[in-house]
Amino acid sequence: MTAIDDIEPAGAGWRKAAALLMAVAVLGLPVNNPAAYALLAAMAVIIFSGRVRVWGVAWIAALALASAAIYGQSLLAPPRIDEGHNVFLPSPVLERGLPADVYRHLKDEFDKTYPEAQRCTSGNVGCWQSGGMPATPFAFSADGIFQKSTMSRSVTEIDFSDPVWRRLGFINEIKYNWYTAAPDVHRSDRDRRIYMGLNRWHLAMPWFEMIRLPSAVVGGKLCWRGDVLWEGANDRFALWRGDSCRDITPDDAGRRVVGMGIKPDQLAMRLTPPWKPWLLQLASQGLIVFAAAALMLTLVRFEPQKMLVPFLLVGVAALVIAADDASFLGGVRPLDGGDDGLFYEGHGRIILQHFLAGDFRAALEGGEKVFYYGGPGLRYFRALEHVLFGDSFLGYLSLVLALPVLVFSLFSRFLRGNWAIALSLLFIAVPLGTIFGTSFVEYMKWASRGFADPAAYILFIAGLLPIIGTRAEGPNTTFTPAFFGALLLALGICMKPIIAPAAAVLLGGAGLYALYRRQWPRLAGLCVGFLPVFSMALHNWVFGKVFVLFSSNSGDADLLVMPPSAYFNAVKELATFDLSGGYASRGFFQIVKWLSGPAESVFTIPINAAAVAILIYVVLRGRTFDPWLRLIGASALAQHAVALFYNAGIARYHFLTWFLTMVVVMVFMQDAGMGWLKRRYPVMSARVTSNPLSRRLATGLARLQKASL
Repeated sequence: MTAIDDIEPAGAGWRKAAALLMAVAVLGLPVNNPAAYALLAAMAVIIFSGRVRVWGVAWIAALALASAAIYGQSLLAPPRIDEGHNVFLPSPVLERGLPADVYRHLKDEFDKTYPEAQRCTSGNVGCWQSGGMPATPFAFSADGIFQKSTMSRSVTEIDFSDPVWRRLGFINEIKYNWYTAAPDVHRSDRDRRIYMGLNRWHLAMPWFEMIRLPSAVVGGKLCWRGDVLWEGANDRFALWRGDSCRDITPDDAGRRVVGMGIKPDQLAMRLTPPWKPWLLQLASQGLIVFAAAALMLTLVRFEPQKMLVPFLLVGVAALVIAADDASFLGGVRPLDGGDDGLFYEGHGRIILQHFLAGDFRAALEGGEKVFYYGGPGLRYFRALEHVLFGDSFLGYLSLVLALPVLVFSLFSRFLRGNWAIALSLLFIAVPLGTIFGTSFVEYMKWASRGFADPAAYILFIAGLLPIIGTRAEGPNTTFTPAFFGALLLALGICMKPIIAPAAAVLLGGAGLYALYRRQWPRLAGLCVGFLPVFSMALHNWVFGKVFVLFSSNSGDADLLVMPPSAYFNAVKELATFDLSGGYASRGFFQIVKWLSGPAESVFTIPINAAAVAILIYVVLRGRTFDPWLRLIGASALAQHAVALFYNAGIARYHFLTWFLTMVVVMVFMQDAGMGWLKRRYPVMSARVTSNPLSRRLATGLARLQKASL
């Protein structure tokens, strides 16, 4: 392929974005189940790996195809079932809002499962009796935004054996921030066995599921595990205990069935519809798949070789996620009480409800007049995520699945041969990188817990690429790439302000270079794209009437453990040989924690210290290295400086620091280190390179690397 063939026509990025939006329209919002999401992810890889056609005829045909698919789905739409669910805690709201028989049975079951003697005391922090109670009989569900229901949401099927995969969004409302443990009411049970990734989490919160049977399912069958209450005449409910099935008769049309999930792992339900609704559902799903395939064939010129590496990286990443916690791939796990994840998710749900109610001021306020938590932007991301993906965490999953592709693109920018694909696969599949905070599994674990750190780092890496350029020639000098690169950096800072020093160095260096070369459109893009970073200060001024640039916890003593004044006092202690103040020892242990790295082990100090030394050498003396690599190294040094002042014992704060360090070190090793090793150990190097297994591995990696070009 010639160099000119690699250059896509102007506006390619906008066309790809438009094609992806059209794909979402075909699938329909919200995209909230694993099968639909997998199809969307596959289309995204195809679109961004291939070339979207410029021809107007192709776009007209695609628009007609998408419109026909949307209209066809409305004709084939299977009957919808009203579904209501909520946590069950004895409360006046539920007593008034639920049928008398239902509330009585639920309360009796609750009292038997959680006797008064084993309940925590109201008023204690983390006690479920001290938190909020249900405000409505049925909980809010983000799945019900586009399909209204008198209950929580309307669905096309009832089929679950595990409430984690039923996507019960209410379990992560901030008012249910419980710390209590079994045998009292508690949030969840975790199976820590390494091989239980497919069934890692078990919901322990007491809850109930109510469905209203439409006339279209008459002739079908409802099966369940546990106890259910089936509505009969005169608003009376009969109790059916144990596992059973029952045919749905004409008398059941419009009546309600309530499943009781008071005990953990008690409730499962499956509704088998009659043949007509089943065929409609099958035809609707088939139409979506057909329309998606036709849309790709119409709009995208396939380049199978270029699709191979992204599909491989995303596929391996999905397997790693499934092995650790499969619920991240489409379920809703109960986030841990007291964790940042529950705070962000809980406020994200509140923001969305305020927005839907038209209270935009309360939505923008985001639960805090002055941001305190160190990830102000994640709560707003969560609200947007639930608009697009309903009651799921598939929006955050999208960021995490994009990370391996972004990392590969960054490696390919600086590394020759098959180093980029080899390191990318090691990054994803081998947890050895946890020593440096450069293993995919670390980002995935904290993302699945709902923390803001991985989102910030992924957005930083995504913004880094258009700023430094994806080719050796350097960055594009036009406005648009610079704008989106700076915007992604700004969004990353909004997610986690701790990365601001690295972003400042990167943007400062890129801006000075653009100014020196008189690249005015690029300079304007960098400036305009970065403006949203000031939204945090604007929020704090408008709602809190104070000027706080990012979040007010920046001066918290638990985070800023070694301010500059402490280092000054440490030097003073050493100079006077008076160590009574303890500052010298604090400084020493701060440096130990910093060089221990994400592994938090003193045994990694020599390795990390050598990496930092290489980093300093490349930045200060490495004139033979790519200037943009040296700028990345300077950004990494800025983040290392942060670790000298802020809590270096919290590993997730410093993943980006060590990742950027690793990038620079790997380039150094390829350009200088490997040559030194071959000269120093020629016999061993020759044996390694001549080994048949090494040759086969190198050949396979080279083919993958070539396919990506």
